[in-house]
Amino acid sequence: MSEFEPKIVAFCCNFCAFAAADLAGAMRLQYSPSVRIIRLPCTGKVDAIHLMKAFEEGADGVFVAGCLEGQCHFLEGNTRAKKRVDYVKRLLVEVEIEPERVEMFNLSAAMGGRFAEIVEEMTEKVKKLGPTYIGKQKEPVKT
Repeated sequence: MSEFEPKIVAFCCNFCAFAAADLAGAMRLQYSPSVRIIRLPCTGKVDAIHLMKAFEEGADGVFVAGCLEGQCHFLEGNTRAKKRVDYVKRLLVEVEIEPERVEMFNLSAAMGGRFAEIVEEMTEKVKKLGPTYIGKQKEPVKT
């Protein structure tokens, strides 16, 4: 039996989080290859439907990574994203799924090491939670 490798989707702002991910790569830092990064102009562009759709498409965990609080390049995009992440956490609770599967992180472009830590932190958290059933059929439907 193989060990569960979670599928994690990361919504990253272009200016800070994506730049930090790029820096982590340039620094040759090792982190889980199971994370798929979606580059956004700003985390303020991510909506609750995007986060839920990631789960529906098979993600076991999702995180949003944006600029440091108070330093958003689009003024308040990261605070709007934080509210949306909190809303999705409440939605997950309503459908009896662990709200810890979705998180929001803030970092600067110079925090490549922190980006790698975030990926590992999310990977370990989701591994402990196990796979999610959203978007995955548990058993064949009997007709």
